[in-house]
Amino acid sequence: MSTAAAAPARTGQVLADLIPASRVRDAALVLGGAALTGLAAQISVPVPGSPIPVTGQTFAALLVGTALGAGRGFFALALYALAGIAGVPWFAGGASGATAPSFGYILGMIIASTVVGALARRGADRSVLRMAGAMVLGEAIIYAVGVPYLALATGMSATAAIAAGLTPFLIGDALKAALAMGALPTAWKFIER
Repeated sequence: MSTAAAAPARTGQVLADLIPASRVRDAALVLGGAALTGLAAQISVPVPGSPIPVTGQTFAALLVGTALGAGRGFFALALYALAGIAGVPWFAGGASGATAPSFGYILGMIIASTVVGALARRGADRSVLRMAGAMVLGEAIIYAVGVPYLALATGMSATAAIAAGLTPFLIGDALKAALAMGALPTAWKFIER
């Protein structure tokens, strides 16, 4: 079978679909995605003047959605959020609970993971340009939920919430997106050889 004939069989797949299908696989992937996000959240650097730290959490959430697909990505991030609410100390800096001003970003990550997972199933993870678009959209979703939640949770004005919860993170998020833009299309090229 030639490479050209094999490529169409991969259409509609995400990386996780390359592992033989079973409920055990899906449960392990969801649990692993939640754990990866929790681990990445421990990479936490305070931002002066902001209650929101820089973390690896958003990168993990978008990577989980893209690699697992919309359904498993949603369940992985929902599990991450629910376990954190229940007391697992795996939010940024070992925090837990739903009262932190950063919890809106976690809610946004659930939606973003689902959206980028759906885009990956349509091939967004196969090229650098499409992956860039998916990552930018995912980040925008996270901020669209996180920044208003930050304003409500802290009593900040919209301008102050944007200054504290969006502006300081744009450069770091661009770097995280660049990593994903290179990693996932490269993984597919390697697999399709």
